[in-house]
Amino acid sequence: MGKLFGTDGIRGITWDYPFTPDFIRKIGYAASQVLPKYKKKGHSGKPVVLIGMDSRASGRLIKKYLAEGLGSKFKVLDLGIIPTPAVSYLVQRENADFGVVISASHNPPEFNGIKFFSNDGMKLNDAIERKIEALLLGKKPLRVRPGRPVLEKKDFTRDYEAFLRSTLPEGFSLKGVKILLDCANGAAYKIAPLVLRGLGAKVKVIGDKPNGRNINVGCGALHTEKMAAAAAKWGAFCGVSLDGDADRCMFADEKGAQLDGDDIISMAAPYLKSRGRLTNSGVSLTFMSNYGLLKYLEGQGISVTQVPVGDKNVTDAMEKGDLKLGGESSGHIIFREFAPTGDGLLTALQTIAAVRDMGKPFSWFRRHWARYPQVLEKVKVAHKPAFKDVAGFSAKLTKLESSLKGNGRIFIRYSGTEPLLRLLVEGRDKAAIKAIADELLEHYRKHSGALAAK
Repeated sequence: MGKLFGTDGIRGITWDYPFTPDFIRKIGYAASQVLPKYKKKGHSGKPVVLIGMDSRASGRLIKKYLAEGLGSKFKVLDLGIIPTPAVSYLVQRENADFGVVISASHNPPEFNGIKFFSNDGMKLNDAIERKIEALLLGKKPLRVRPGRPVLEKKDFTRDYEAFLRSTLPEGFSLKGVKILLDCANGAAYKIAPLVLRGLGAKVKVIGDKPNGRNINVGCGALHTEKMAAAAAKWGAFCGVSLDGDADRCMFADEKGAQLDGDDIISMAAPYLKSRGRLTNSGVSLTFMSNYGLLKYLEGQGISVTQVPVGDKNVTDAMEKGDLKLGGESSGHIIFREFAPTGDGLLTALQTIAAVRDMGKPFSWFRRHWARYPQVLEKVKVAHKPAFKDVAGFSAKLTKLESSLKGNGRIFIRYSGTEPLLRLLVEGRDKAAIKAIADELLEHYRKHSGALAAK
C-alpha cells in the first residue's frame, strides 16, 4: 500500500496533512501529469476532467484547490453533488481523460477524500497510484503555481437516471411499491428518490437534508437501525440505506430485520445463475464475508474467490476470473454486467428487481441461509506496526486460530482509510469467539505500543 493512497483513494481529516490547501493543489497537479497519458486514442482538444463531490462542507474548497492544481490547460466539468458511481459512468460516456470524486464515502463528516477514475471508469491501479505518489513524495519538491481553470457546471442527473433504468428489464415498474429510503444526508439525497419515484414506487425518505456536517451521522449504510424500524412501521416492501457517496447500500426486510452485503449476494448470485447471467458460476468476495454464506453458495454450485478487503481487490478478481458479481459485506456490491465499480443505487434496483421477479418477500431471503456468529472489534491506533513485530502476537494468533478446530477463523487487519485496527473472529459459539477476540486484543494493547491517545 502506498504512503498516501489507501484502499479507496487518499483520505484524512480536512485541513490536516495531506488535506492542506497547498498539498491538495499538488495532488491535482500530480494527477494532471500522470493520468492524461492514459486517455483513449483519438481524443482531441483540451483534456477533460470531471469533478464530483458528496455533501461535506469542505468539498467546495477542496474542489477549488484541486482545480488550481490542474491548471488552465484542462477543461473541468463541475458535476456538483453527485454519487461516486455516477462519475465512474460519466467519465466513460463523456470520453473524459479522468474523473475526480471528493468524498470520504462512509467516514464521518470531519474526514474527506480524493479518489480518481481513469477514462475506463475504473479506480486507479496500484502502478498508476505509485506514479502519482512518486511526484508528490519524491526527493525533488513539487512546485505548483496555482492556475485559474474555468469550471463549467454540468447537471447529468437525468443521464445517470436513464443509465440506471436501462439496466432493468423492459417495462419494469415499481408502481405502488412502498420503499423506505435513507440517503445518509449524502450525495444521493436528490437522485435516489427521483429514480425510485420515476419507476412508480411510493417512497418515504429520511437522511435527505444535508447541511455539510451531518453526512453519515446516525444514518446511512453504517447506521441502518432508524431505516429498518421506519420500514417496518410503515409496512414497506423493504428499506434501503445508502452511504455518503452512494457506492454501497444495505437493506431491511418488511419486518425491520437488517440485511447486509452478504445477504444481497445470497439473493443475487443464485438468481443470476438461474437466469444464465452468472459467468463461470462464481462470485468474488472479501475475507470479511460470513462463513455461512460461503457454505450456502457452495451448496448452490457457486464458487467463491476471496480477496483482501477493498473493492479494487474484488474488481481485480472479477476481471481475472471473468465474474459478473462480487462485493463486500459492507454493502459495496459490483454488478459488472452493468458497471465497473460499486453502485448503491444500481445494487438497490437490481436486488429489488430480482426479489420481485422471484415473488418472495425480503424476509424469506434472510432465513434461507445460516449465518455464523461473528465478533467484530476495532481499536484506534496511532501507528500501524507489522503484526510480526508485536512481541508474541503471531504465536498467540496461531494458538487461538487452532482452538477453532477448522470451524471458524480469525481475520485481523489495519484499515486502509482510517487509523484503526479491525478484528473479525468467526465460529459456531458466540461466547468462545468473544473470548478469543478479547484475548487477542488484550495482547495487542499490551505489546504493540500503537494505541492512539484518547
